[in-house]
Amino acid sequence: MSGRDGTSHSGEIYLEFQQIGRQMKVIAICAVTGVEVSVFGPASVARSDLQRLAVRKLQRRLQAESGA
Repeated sequence: MSGRDGTSHSGEIYLEFQQIGRQMKVIAICAVTGVEVSVFGPASVARSDLQRLAVRKLQRRLQAESGA
Protein backbone atom coordinates (compact mmCIF):
# COMPACT_ATOMS: atom_id res chain seq x y z
CA MET A 1 0.00 0.00 0.00
CA SER A 2 1.24 3.45 -0.83
CA GLY A 3 1.50 6.04 1.92
CA ARG A 4 0.52 9.69 1.54
CA ASP A 5 4.16 10.49 0.89
CA GLY A 6 4.27 8.12 -2.09
CA THR A 7 6.48 5.53 -0.43
CA SER A 8 5.55 1.86 -0.44
CA HIS A 9 4.57 1.94 3.23
CA SER A 10 2.44 4.15 5.36
CA GLY A 11 4.61 6.31 7.54
CA GLU A 12 5.97 9.70 8.31
CA ILE A 13 8.92 11.51 6.82
CA TYR A 14 10.87 13.80 9.12
CA LEU A 15 12.48 16.86 7.54
CA GLU A 16 15.30 18.96 8.91
CA PHE A 17 16.46 22.24 7.36
CA GLN A 18 19.96 23.56 8.09
CA GLN A 19 21.28 26.78 6.59
CA ILE A 20 25.00 26.58 5.90
CA GLY A 21 26.20 29.90 4.58
CA ARG A 22 24.22 30.64 1.45
CA GLN A 23 23.20 26.99 1.07
CA MET A 24 20.26 25.12 2.59
CA LYS A 25 20.69 21.48 3.54
CA VAL A 26 17.50 19.43 3.78
CA ILE A 27 17.57 16.04 5.47
CA ALA A 28 14.65 13.65 4.93
CA ILE A 29 14.31 10.65 7.25
CA CYS A 30 11.82 7.80 6.90
CA ALA A 31 10.27 7.29 10.34
CA VAL A 32 9.61 3.60 9.66
CA THR A 33 12.99 2.50 8.29
CA GLY A 34 15.34 5.21 9.55
CA VAL A 35 16.73 5.68 6.03
CA GLU A 36 18.11 9.19 5.64
CA VAL A 37 19.01 11.28 2.59
CA SER A 38 20.06 14.89 2.17
CA VAL A 39 20.02 17.50 -0.57
CA PHE A 40 21.58 20.94 -0.89
CA GLY A 41 20.34 24.02 -2.68
CA PRO A 42 20.58 27.77 -2.56
CA ALA A 43 19.04 29.27 0.57
CA SER A 44 17.10 31.62 -1.72
CA VAL A 45 15.06 28.72 -3.18
CA ALA A 46 11.63 28.11 -1.68
CA ARG A 47 11.74 25.58 1.17
CA SER A 48 8.84 23.72 -0.41
CA ASP A 49 10.93 23.08 -3.55
CA LEU A 50 13.86 21.73 -1.55
CA GLN A 51 11.48 19.67 0.58
CA ARG A 52 9.90 18.13 -2.52
CA LEU A 53 13.34 17.27 -3.89
CA ALA A 54 14.43 15.64 -0.62
CA VAL A 55 11.22 13.58 -0.38
CA ARG A 56 11.59 12.36 -3.98
CA LYS A 57 15.20 11.38 -3.31
CA LEU A 58 14.12 9.47 -0.20
CA GLN A 59 11.35 7.70 -2.15
CA ARG A 60 13.85 6.61 -4.83
CA ARG A 61 16.24 5.35 -2.16
CA LEU A 62 13.50 3.37 -0.42
CA GLN A 63 12.40 1.85 -3.73
CA ALA A 64 15.98 0.89 -4.58
CA GLU A 65 16.46 -0.75 -1.19
CA SER A 66 13.21 -2.70 -1.51
CA GLY A 67 14.26 -3.98 -4.93
CA ALA A 68 11.36 -2.31 -6.75
